[in-house]
Amino acid sequence: MSRDVRSLQQESPLVFELSRPGRSGYQVPPTSDTLPEFEVPANLKRHTAPRLPEVAENTAVRHYVNLSTRNHHVDKDFYPLGSCTMKYNPKINDELAGLRGFSLISPWQPAADIQGALQLLRDLSDALLEVTGMDDITLQPAAGAQGEFTALLMFRAYHLKQGNARKRIVIPDSAHGTNPASIVLAGYGVTQLPSDSKGLMDIDALKRTLDEDVAGLMITNPNTIGLFESNIAKIIDLVHEAGGLVYMDGANLNALMGIARPGDMGFDACHMNLHKTFSTPHGGGGPGSGPVAVSGKLAKYLPVPVITRKNGLLDWEFDRPDSIGSVHTFYGNFGMHVRALAYIKSMGGDGLAAISENAIINANYIRSKLSSAYQIFLHRPCMHEAVFSGNLQKAKGVRTTDIAKRLLDYGIHPPTVYFPLLVPECLMIEPTESETRETLDEFVDVMLKIDREASENPEMLKHAPYTTPVRRLDEAGAARNLNIRYFNDADA
Repeated sequence: MSRDVRSLQQESPLVFELSRPGRSGYQVPPTSDTLPEFEVPANLKRHTAPRLPEVAENTAVRHYVNLSTRNHHVDKDFYPLGSCTMKYNPKINDELAGLRGFSLISPWQPAADIQGALQLLRDLSDALLEVTGMDDITLQPAAGAQGEFTALLMFRAYHLKQGNARKRIVIPDSAHGTNPASIVLAGYGVTQLPSDSKGLMDIDALKRTLDEDVAGLMITNPNTIGLFESNIAKIIDLVHEAGGLVYMDGANLNALMGIARPGDMGFDACHMNLHKTFSTPHGGGGPGSGPVAVSGKLAKYLPVPVITRKNGLLDWEFDRPDSIGSVHTFYGNFGMHVRALAYIKSMGGDGLAAISENAIINANYIRSKLSSAYQIFLHRPCMHEAVFSGNLQKAKGVRTTDIAKRLLDYGIHPPTVYFPLLVPECLMIEPTESETRETLDEFVDVMLKIDREASENPEMLKHAPYTTPVRRLDEAGAARNLNIRYFNDADA
């Protein structure tokens, strides 16, 4: 057993004791002798054997290994995707999530049989509340976007309880792309405000739009330009004075942990992306998880079920009349909860603060190193991500898209491009805290080399990448002219 596992076992003995095979947290799967007889209906049976290839084991293994090298992933090389934060996923997290008492339990089991799992969910909830400074939490949402939607449903329930059906949600023009979609899905109208000259929310514009129709404000802090909203206390006070609620998009919480807490700032709700801040897999390696923490005034509207203690045991509670109802099957993606808690416990409070500090240092290191060749959008120290404009390269005949495609030839995944929209030819670079200085220096060298290529041979960049399994695609054409084909038995 590794040192990290031992320390976690000491800190949470109940969780680990009840996750061991043969204990009450794990039920042995039924054998064929105990399963009820079941006959597959004749109309669902195959009439011919499937045409499966017959290959040697080493051929099959090589096939999948070669496929894995064609895809870019965080285990393979640098992945500086701004805002979405592709950070390293420690393998100890996977080891713990794979414990049979966690991976083989069923959501249909009685609560008495899964006390270890329920204790883990409580421990994670308590840790996230400490990080955010909020009062209560749900772990149900399966992604940050669903967390946004969940919070907005609670906003609606809160206002309706006050006898007030408000109609609009305010967002800045630097908002994450999912914010307006969540707003519309929750039944609200979107009011977008321009940022001020410093890249922050324009307080005067906010004052002009606040009225009795505004249900709340959604704001990302630090924002998508990588800046901390220094007027956040004033902004929240203004919205509260107008009777609205304030939601923090916690996508960039990895720059705040141990430094500042949304609850202390006065937010009414915020979501956390476990895949971003707490190292659980992201994208195709998911599934995601976007817990939502709330202030006391919204606690009774949280999704059901919630974990409570009855007769000395943890149990599910469904009888909450003001709840918005369930937003995800059962109680969210449990495997991600195991991974997130493992990460939090292995880091500890000081370690979580160090994550934020190193994320900020790494972003500013890249910002400083590339400032001679790439135009900085705003000349201010950034938080977790550095935002550049490709205008200087555009003047040489090269677009941000060309830079992104060329990075693939050097084995580096492109950063986020063309977002946020208020930055022309945007390059949003987020190194995260988990990258070494050597990796950052390699990335800087490649970016400077691409800038030189833009000066010397811009036409070459326009046709990159050259080394990937698939060359540059006509993405617009592919979106407009879909070629969809259904697979059936006859194709086998």
